[in-house]
Amino acid sequence: MIVPASGAVLSQQDKDAMHAAVDKGWLTAGPINAQFEARLSKFTGIRNVRTCNSGSSANFLAVAAMVESGRWKRGDHILSVAAAFPTTVNPLLAYGLIPRFVDVELGTYNVNVDHLYRASGSHRVKGIMLAHTLGNPFDVATIQEICRKQKLWLVEDFCDALAATVDGVHVGNFGSIGTCSFFPAHHITTGEGGAVFTNDDELASLVTSVRDWGRDCWCEPGRNNTCGKRYEWQAGTLPQGYDHKAICRTLGFNLKGTEIGAACGLSQIGRLSGIVQRRKENFGRLLSECAALSGSAILPSFGSGASPFGFPITLNETGQRRNLQAFLTQEGVDSRTLFSGNLTRHPYMQGREWLQHSTLEVTDKIMHDTLWIGCHPELSEEQLAYSAAKIGEFLGGF
Repeated sequence: MIVPASGAVLSQQDKDAMHAAVDKGWLTAGPINAQFEARLSKFTGIRNVRTCNSGSSANFLAVAAMVESGRWKRGDHILSVAAAFPTTVNPLLAYGLIPRFVDVELGTYNVNVDHLYRASGSHRVKGIMLAHTLGNPFDVATIQEICRKQKLWLVEDFCDALAATVDGVHVGNFGSIGTCSFFPAHHITTGEGGAVFTNDDELASLVTSVRDWGRDCWCEPGRNNTCGKRYEWQAGTLPQGYDHKAICRTLGFNLKGTEIGAACGLSQIGRLSGIVQRRKENFGRLLSECAALSGSAILPSFGSGASPFGFPITLNETGQRRNLQAFLTQEGVDSRTLFSGNLTRHPYMQGREWLQHSTLEVTDKIMHDTLWIGCHPELSEEQLAYSAAKIGEFLGGF
């Protein structure tokens, strides 16, 4: 039996929507993308949504907006975790910010808020950038209180957590700005794609500018002179009346998405609630199937508002994760490590500027002993039971 860890869920409706977008001949982000942004805004309750070409780019845009707004400056310390996907942290490094890593918890795989609180007291700490790990929301109430007390800005990465909620409120509403991914492994897909979410209009404007070559112009694609004074602007030391469409406000790039991808995402968002419900059911089945392993492994502890991306387990016996993964692969069960394990151990981090708050003992435990298997909506009960049985076979639990 083959049990994939993840994979796109594409219906004929999704394919038809993409074909229709191609037939319209508008390939870059346009009217369909605008509809997709509006649906995402309605679903999450977040006023401003700007799509882009990946979740990684969304993180980059979020950090760029914080820097361009002056809220974060080169050399500022930003609290994060090293048990993370690299592109949650990499934009900080790219903008000359200094990640300050805090340890995490087993079971939830989110930041240890006690450690976060202690690390937040430094006068050089100006913000927090964290992901809701594998779709499990972090302790937003405590982290918001830390931000209020220490006057910190929070960036929420919910790339794995679309549709996750805390007390009925969608993640992404708790920080200044949030990000999401629509890579095929995620809850809905646009192929490659992502989005930035914010209720802060200044940050939304800066995200748009950085995403769209750095332009000051805010005209939608295919439109001109929305401001009514296209040839009357004075900016920088440019001549009076320089074409507003060509004036650069920020250090920008082209990170836009496409109409084809937006058409797929717009088609899928109508099924998102059902997709998430199936993920929750599959997660629950795995938790039940793996209950007998509680003596040899730490099972996940996810909140009721989680929108599960994967099912993580941590082996009690150190050094067996690699062997378990090899065994599962041989038996047809795909698995993943918990992203980078410990980012500070990777080659590209050597020689870069980062700090850590005390030891990263739990992070190292995750690096050595944690993996996750799939709970995505197309897995059958038989596949889920088979995955759990194979883990149990290896650990001697069944």
